[in-house]
Amino acid sequence: MLLTLTSTPTSRFTDATALSFLVHKHPDKVQTFDLSVGKATVLYPNAGPEETTVALIVDVDPIELVQSRSRRGKGNDSFALGQYVNDRPYAASSILAVALSKLFRTALAGTCTSHPELVDAELALTVSIPVVPVGGDTDLPRRLFEPLGWDVTAVPVPLDPHLPDWGDSNFVSLTLTGEHTVQSTLRHLYVLLPVLDDVKHYWVGSDEADKLVRVAGEWLAAHPEAPLIMSRYLARQRDLVESVVDRLVPDAAEPVEELPRPEPPLARRRTEAVVEALRQLHVRRVVDIGCGEGKLIEALMPHAQFDRLVGVDVSARELARAERRLKLAELSDLQRERVSLMQSSATYRDSRLKGFDAAVLMEVVEHVDATRLPALVRSVFADAAPQVVLLTTPNSDYNALYPALGEGKFRHPDHRFEFSRAQFEEWAADIATDHGYSVHFSFVGSVDPDLGGPTQMAIFTKEARES
Repeated sequence: MLLTLTSTPTSRFTDATALSFLVHKHPDKVQTFDLSVGKATVLYPNAGPEETTVALIVDVDPIELVQSRSRRGKGNDSFALGQYVNDRPYAASSILAVALSKLFRTALAGTCTSHPELVDAELALTVSIPVVPVGGDTDLPRRLFEPLGWDVTAVPVPLDPHLPDWGDSNFVSLTLTGEHTVQSTLRHLYVLLPVLDDVKHYWVGSDEADKLVRVAGEWLAAHPEAPLIMSRYLARQRDLVESVVDRLVPDAAEPVEELPRPEPPLARRRTEAVVEALRQLHVRRVVDIGCGEGKLIEALMPHAQFDRLVGVDVSARELARAERRLKLAELSDLQRERVSLMQSSATYRDSRLKGFDAAVLMEVVEHVDATRLPALVRSVFADAAPQVVLLTTPNSDYNALYPALGEGKFRHPDHRFEFSRAQFEEWAADIATDHGYSVHFSFVGSVDPDLGGPTQMAIFTKEARES
């Protein structure tokens, strides 16, 4: 099994080597540890101020695994199905979770005596696990990790890359990106890796319920998949599940299956709002400028209303991720004519952007230098000139409701600026006047009566010319 945790600089923490202090493993050493089912190795493929990666390699001995379970005389027999021939030495599971808890115990506890200021620091982190069992439910990683603030990429692993007709296996290659503390990251993995696998290699008793409350108590009750997490983590032992519910929600009168669900993440609500707006506008040909890894295109694909969907991004890396997410190689010839990707920039004129009913710039303009905004306006509104332009961007007024965001700070380190409501409306109104559009404004997300919503959306509609 392999897991890597990578840190990169943020506006607050410019030295990525902070990760090594938090996990209490020296970058210059390769360390090996004994587990009950094999050995674990911790090393650093790279360790520098621009990027630091710590790798955990778990080498499972299948014979030792079976013998260990026999010595305990307890456990779910389905785990050892096939005895010595199974996926356990390779796929992320409760074995990897236990290795994390043993090797990074101090980090899980939130302790760093040498640099205590780092314990509560949210670092820019990427978690990569090449083989994760999901039982064929490739959407499960997103449902588990996205509500906790992670951007999730789960790429299905083919049964045999040389025999594509065989289709995909029950495994995915999982990548998580986001800004989190190292402690919360390890705790998320410790709880959710066994949930993804839905099997534990050891006996589940009342101490596991105590552990779940201790490690996940801060977020579990509000998680939209709380019933699934508790049920799988506790091996479907209802009395244990009910004991956890009683402690997390003492006054709950409803059964665990009906715990109230929180609002979905803002990113999902934003995508849903854009999809619904495009549907209501009855457009058919849509270009997503600054498409990133293709989340909006993916959300639009199931709707037959859209005859042509094109994702555009300046980054070849993002386009490659979008190609994998959209599974373009697996689409039929007809679908490949309907959905495509291309490399281009929003700030340069490109004749390929002409001829669309609608152009979307979802969370794009704030990543463009203010001096380049006029070029973006020219290329989109003057040159491409679609019938509809739909644009979303953060509302900086709303930042006052984010306690962890310091005064004058932006929500993302790559943001060049963030519009207030007044600035955005003035900027958009000038564009509409200069280029023959009308513009309508709305918010996405929970609206504060004084500060508006976290995301502001402008829909530009081209006005009909008088004959």
